[in-house]
Amino acid sequence: MTLEEALARLGWAGRADLAVEPLPGGITNLNYRVDVGGHAFVVRIPGEDSEHLGIDRRREHACSVAAHQAGVAPAIEAFFEDTGVLVTHFVPGRGLTEEEMHHPRTLARVAAALRRYHDGPDFPETFSPFQTVRDYLGFSGPREAPLPARFDWMLAQADRLESVLGAPSAPRPCHNDLLLANWIDNGERLWIIDWEYAAMGDLFFDLGNFSVHQRLTDPEEQTLLRAYLGIPPIVDVPGPAVARLKLMKIVSDLREAMWAMVQVTISTLDYDFVGYGRKHFDRCTAQLTDARLPVWLADAGR
Repeated sequence: MTLEEALARLGWAGRADLAVEPLPGGITNLNYRVDVGGHAFVVRIPGEDSEHLGIDRRREHACSVAAHQAGVAPAIEAFFEDTGVLVTHFVPGRGLTEEEMHHPRTLARVAAALRRYHDGPDFPETFSPFQTVRDYLGFSGPREAPLPARFDWMLAQADRLESVLGAPSAPRPCHNDLLLANWIDNGERLWIIDWEYAAMGDLFFDLGNFSVHQRLTDPEEQTLLRAYLGIPPIVDVPGPAVARLKLMKIVSDLREAMWAMVQVTISTLDYDFVGYGRKHFDRCTAQLTDARLPVWLADAGR
């Protein structure tokens, strides 16, 4: 579906008060701000073949509705199930900077936002980063995606991490894609957008995914975990919590790299997915060779 077709279906095409502006930043979909009738909306046109990225548009819509009920996602105006076009209310505010994400106050606000939807209404279906890596490989491998020389070793290490971490004992609603661009600050609270990969899963994947994307330091991860778990400054963060976050950071980078390998084979956007994947493969390798890995594996198993 084109934007013009979506506007017509919404009954907005040809209106004198209609204003449309492309929104930058997306590397899967096409996003537009649409002002009409005194209100602002975001119209999201799905990228071609995005189902190969593990995106189920019906699941995304249901998760977006639940996340809005939890108070962290924009309200839904319309969803066209046959095309996957999603229309949300535009959240006025600003994107956060990389520098801001390292401030203790911001990390406390992030933790509160995560808790808000982790403790909110259940999402449909489940998400496993390990299975996602296998699914991405099953699609991109036969299509000659440029996998690194040490990929088989990385995959074996991921299997090792999966055996230690296991399945979450109490799956929670998770976003699973906490990039910097998916956070909006309206001054009162933090909002999270783009729930394409949301499902029930391991809350420590959300924590690790956020941490690795924002490149948090060890003390900053402690600050995040203290705020999330409600631990006073004088009490140590439990070792297993630190370890699960650390191991999920590794899995997150491998999943992100394999996501890029799928994009290499399907995307028509002008974006360096090969370079993006290489960056995350390199980060995954660096973490797997960290001298503290045996400690994290031992602690995570406790």
